[in-house]
Amino acid sequence: MSNEEALRRKARARAEAKIGFYVNLAVYSVVNVFLILLWWFTGGYRGVFPWFIFPLFGWGIGLLIHYLMVFTRTGVTERLTEQEYRHLKEEQGS
Repeated sequence: MSNEEALRRKARARAEAKIGFYVNLAVYSVVNVFLILLWWFTGGYRGVFPWFIFPLFGWGIGLLIHYLMVFTRTGVTERLTEQEYRHLKEEQGS
């Protein structure tokens, strides 16, 4: 495989990771707006405890971690990929 092909594969993997984050963000937004509206229309405006904050914050923490993994250069993905590649090469050689 040429260097150009390797760069193209790496760029594609990063683009797919970013798309995955954006899909997660869109679903998070739609679901949480739905939960807030559900709370509101089932009596939320009358002082009912805002139970929607639990999925909002819980999923929000996961979304933040997803963001950090995709948009910061921690190198974790590259290290794990290299580790898996070596492991697969060893299995193939056996």
